[in-house]
Amino acid sequence: MKQRIRLGLICLARETYDYKAAAEIYGGLRKSLESLPEVEWKTVPELVISEQDARDAAAVFAASRVDAIVCISGTFHLGHLVLELKKINQVPILLWGLDELPYNGGKIRLNSVCGVNLDASNLYKAGVDDYRVVIGNKIDEDWVDAIRVIVALREAHVGLLGFRAHGFFNLSVEDPSLYGETGVILDHYELSDVYNTAVPQSDIEARAVQIEKIFDVSALSADQVSKVATLSAKLNAFCGKNKIDAMAIRCWPEFARDFGVSPCAAMSLLQSEGRILACEGDIEGALSMLMQKAVGAETPYLFDFSQVDLKQNFALLWHCGVAPCNLWDGCSLRSLDTYFAGGKGVTAGFVLKSGELSVARLDTARGQKRLFLERAEAVPMEKLLTGTYLKAIFEKPVKEVLDLIIDNGIAHHASMVYGDYIRPLEIAAKIKGWKVIE
Repeated sequence: MKQRIRLGLICLARETYDYKAAAEIYGGLRKSLESLPEVEWKTVPELVISEQDARDAAAVFAASRVDAIVCISGTFHLGHLVLELKKINQVPILLWGLDELPYNGGKIRLNSVCGVNLDASNLYKAGVDDYRVVIGNKIDEDWVDAIRVIVALREAHVGLLGFRAHGFFNLSVEDPSLYGETGVILDHYELSDVYNTAVPQSDIEARAVQIEKIFDVSALSADQVSKVATLSAKLNAFCGKNKIDAMAIRCWPEFARDFGVSPCAAMSLLQSEGRILACEGDIEGALSMLMQKAVGAETPYLFDFSQVDLKQNFALLWHCGVAPCNLWDGCSLRSLDTYFAGGKGVTAGFVLKSGELSVARLDTARGQKRLFLERAEAVPMEKLLTGTYLKAIFEKPVKEVLDLIIDNGIAHHASMVYGDYIRPLEIAAKIKGWKVIE
């Protein structure tokens, strides 16, 4: 399900043009916009013509705390109008120009695009960059989804369980900067907070049944299955109790030592149920997953760029065994394994399904937020390794993808989802002033 947002809607006009036709078009557009999912509209029903009209509309939007404003240029209009809206609503704006109507008596009727040009020029020269332009009879749904991304980050309750993994300095974040860029207030929890979460025995037993139904557990002892079931129940209860939307977990080295199993298998299970859980304390990895979820993508997977085959032009998107178990390819053995941490690893093992991929990584370096984006295709492969993985062929040569990652110092984790969800993230990055690397 997409992130729910609240949008303001307004139509600007001037009576020296065919404002009556603009009002009729506006009525039709208002009705068509009602079908957009998970959008609450705060609409100014009458045309906004005067400066006072704009000030009144701005006050309505401010009182409603809209997340962004859609400004339809019904006709050419005064340059004051959008500036009055922006003065007290520091939110992104979509400048929507209409196709010109057939000429009537040799006179241009709407001059709508010129109105958009005026507004864009005024905003740009005022140092405002969070506007976008669309021309035609349909709203830019990618822009709408970009607003969902921004709202999802701002409203998310994000947790860090423990710290980043030992030595993974490139996954660190600066909390005040993170808040300034995204609105995320990062809450810290100790690993023991999950260990000590009380859950009913019936929940643990139900999880054990679920685990044995989904995975081949022949390599595990009964005690290991019980520990995975217990951790699954505890992690789920902890996230629910604390209303956590996304959480990064220091999954090693202490977890296996202190709890008896690593969290990989439990994370695989819970992610398949919609939890956003990032391994190795990767906060920006968790946010990358959250951004993709906001636009309707299902079940993100945080992976390593583990192998790049330059001759055969593919990359192995692997992690030690944490991929959501619902992304299984349906034919490889879906197992739980104990190949690391002295037999306490307990990770998921399977090949992920084939299909179109969108890859994203929110990343910070040298004081700048960046967003790494790529399209790829997951293709079938045999189960040759432990862990969870897929074989990916990118739109561009894999050497170029690797060069982008290395040359820009992108962290070694990225999030992937099935489907094409690149464009809304590009637009969100532009609105936020983040560098897009693709």
